[in-house]
Amino acid sequence: MSDPTIRPAFSQWPMYDQRLRDLIAGLTEEQLAMRLGPTSWPVWAIVGHAACQRVFWLCDFAGEPGRETTRFTNAIYDCPGDDDLEHVLSGADLVEALDTTFPIVEGVLDRWTIESLDDVLRRPEWDDSWVQTRGAVIQRVFTHDVYHMAEVSQILGTAGVPALDLWP
Repeated sequence: MSDPTIRPAFSQWPMYDQRLRDLIAGLTEEQLAMRLGPTSWPVWAIVGHAACQRVFWLCDFAGEPGRETTRFTNAIYDCPGDDDLEHVLSGADLVEALDTTFPIVEGVLDRWTIESLDDVLRRPEWDDSWVQTRGAVIQRVFTHDVYHMAEVSQILGTAGVPALDLWP
């Protein structure tokens, strides 16, 4: 019998991702451009950033495969929001970004085991601060996704647009 994977601990994440994807697919260009305020990121940048950070943390930092199947092959230096607010992503671009980055998450949920969550991951070639446990990385990616989903909901809800509903 093999060690149990971490999928049961994150059993709702695939549904959350699908609901975000479906919401984004139905938004207009104007809705994707909405922001909470003049200095906040627009919805398109928030969603693009969340998808890109999946690649950064799981592929670039944790060494998981899949980067090359996404639009974020240079996630270390070029993510929407953080590094790029010039190249606006359309709804179709964002759906594609979510559709190509979530399989990386799925792979981790199916390969990483509860026992492996204590493994220490290092990227000393970056600097000494890049040391995290595998468990900290997956918790970071999950909470980062949910944080930005809530941010998108707040922006849309404030504008009277139906927001993201994560609870079945």
